[in-house]
Amino acid sequence: MIRRLLDGLFDAAGVLAAFFVFAIFAVMIGTSMFRVIGWRTGGFEDIVSWLTAAAAFFGMAHTFKHGDFVRVGLLLESLSPPKRRVFEIIGLVVGCLFTGYLAWSVTAYVYDSFVVKDMSGGLIVIPIWIPQLSIVIGSTLFFIAMVDELVRVIGGARPTYVTAVEERHAKGDFSEDV
Repeated sequence: MIRRLLDGLFDAAGVLAAFFVFAIFAVMIGTSMFRVIGWRTGGFEDIVSWLTAAAAFFGMAHTFKHGDFVRVGLLLESLSPPKRRVFEIIGLVVGCLFTGYLAWSVTAYVYDSFVVKDMSGGLIVIPIWIPQLSIVIGSTLFFIAMVDELVRVIGGARPTYVTAVEERHAKGDFSEDV
């Protein structure tokens, strides 16, 4: 049940990331059309920057779990299975430390923005913690995904991101390798 919950959470984050990418497209097309008809478009740059951060951070956990995250696999692929597992665990521990620190520090920063009632500095003035919240949620989900993979690998399972890539390759899909 927990596996389905986590996978659903990571997939939902991926869907949200895709939505934010589409929203960037819609805002940019809308802005272009507004300029053609002579309407003022100030402030849309702020919206696009917030949407870009949301798309990037919501997409991290989903991308990582599906094997689309940039990894240096050449070294791991040349190792024997026992050594590969050890290096995989070391890499996941280091990844957990970094993503854990990222999630913690971003959360503390956004909390401070909330406490001091920090406002955005662009033409659209809103409490800055609102768009920053996507970074907190996305980095926390990424940390959870890293810990999930570490627990799986320590438990003897193959990493999800490795099996996802192998499944794509078995279907003849090498599009992510280009």
